[in-house]
Amino acid sequence: MNKRIETIKKILEDKKAENVEVIDLTGKDYIVDFVVIATTLNPKHGFALLNHLRTDLKPLGEEFLRVDEDDEWTICDLGDMFINLMSEKAREKYSLEEFLEEIKSNKE
Repeated sequence: MNKRIETIKKILEDKKAENVEVIDLTGKDYIVDFVVIATTLNPKHGFALLNHLRTDLKPLGEEFLRVDEDDEWTICDLGDMFINLMSEKAREKYSLEEFLEEIKSNKE
């Protein structure tokens, strides 16, 4: 799993995504094991990041089960992982990291 996450993180960082974070929720009461969050510079950048992820990950066997995208927030469902590409405004507004850290810190 670590190589997979490092590959995704490297793609995002190489393409100028900002503040890339990975939250490990393995064994927690959440629908995926890992969540990747990255800040986009603008809507076109978010669209480009999604295309780079699809292009670079497909040969590695990754399957995008569902993608929900708009100008502020794109969510990629890889089955056991979500990749969130968020504008700075959306990232501040929704505080996804805080929500996920709360889930992570809850005892089973």
